[in-house]
Amino acid sequence: MSKTGLRPMTSEDLEQVLAWRNHPEVRRFMYTTHEISLDEHRYWFERTNRDPNTHLRIYEKDSEAVGFVNVSRTRSPEIADWGFYVSPAAPKGIGGSLGSEALNFSFNELKLHKLCGQALGFNERSIAFHKRLGFIEEGRLREQHFDGKNYHDVVCFGLLASEWQPQEVK
Repeated sequence: MSKTGLRPMTSEDLEQVLAWRNHPEVRRFMYTTHEISLDEHRYWFERTNRDPNTHLRIYEKDSEAVGFVNVSRTRSPEIADWGFYVSPAAPKGIGGSLGSEALNFSFNELKLHKLCGQALGFNERSIAFHKRLGFIEEGRLREQHFDGKNYHDVVCFGLLASEWQPQEVK
């Protein structure tokens, strides 16, 4: 039987997630744009995976790993930040189902009051994606991020549990 949904990330996922994260089309939209080594990635995973307020998840579609989601409760138990990316080889449209699963997880399982997200100002796809999922643009931090060459705005989003419209994942 094929499986679709989120599952906890394990050490067996490290190399796959690292390959996605280091892909140029993923990496260019991150705050950290250098190519991450396996040792650096392993250290991040071991440190982060021990934190009970951080939830690292793999999104599977038809039993195949196609995306990564990170939900971190750093502000309070009821408010979290999220980050995500999909495999560069994932079929078109996979982001929408990943987003729906991540919101279901955040509001149904974690019982969050609010989920926050950020996108670099030039990442038009991520900005549109957040809006499609129902996030509200809450602000723009002007020239907040320096990538080594240029300053970029950071667009801040929020979605309250009361605003969230659960969607059936396809």
